Amino acid sequence: MIISDIIEFDKKRSKVYIDGEFAFLLYKGELRDYNIKIDNELSESAYETITKELLPKRAIKRAMNLLQKKDYTEKKLRDKLSEGLYSDDAIDAAIEYVKSYRYLDDQRFARDYIIYHIENRSKNRVIQDLSAKGIDKQTVLDIFDELENEGLFESVSETEFNQINHLLQKKHYDPEMEYKEKQKIMAFLLRKGYSMDIVKKAMDNF
Repeated sequence: MIISDIIEFDKKRSKVYIDGEFAFLLYKGELRDYNIKIDNELSESAYETITKELLPKRAIKRAMNLLQKKDYTEKKLRDKLSEGLYSDDAIDAAIEYVKSYRYLDDQRFARDYIIYHIENRSKNRVIQDLSAKGIDKQTVLDIFDELENEGLFESVSETEFNQINHLLQKKHYDPEMEYKEKQKIMAFLLRKGYSMDIVKKAMDNF
């Protein structure tokens, strides 16, 4: 394995290329420790130490630091680690580690997200939000059912009905207003993720 290039990434780290392909990101002190210079040969043992020990440990530490500041879903944490140019193997090691100690738990994240947002967002909007964060729809639906069964909030339909009523008040909705204005308000509510049925019900009973 021949070091084909070393490109500065920032003031402290450099990208190392082996045989023309990006290999890993190392601190400048580590370049010295492993005698990594352009045209030098990197031994198999040094490569294994870097990729199997050094970088996975660093990825784990980075993941822990990120999770101390805020909760992440697995997808978002993977994306964040990828930004640091960690290899897939190093990222997998970090994810496995934080999962083993339950520092990373998509179900807990989804549950907390639903509880926090259910009073002001439609069910569909919450599902879309969590889907964008990498949590599948069925998982979210199951958690909705669990929370409803636990009595932590009214039925979703009742909650959404109340939300729409509040929005209709803010929009100064009047059942006697012109059809065109009604359609604008309906479109506004549909864009927020409410179903046509619940929107019509709320508007008809306003």
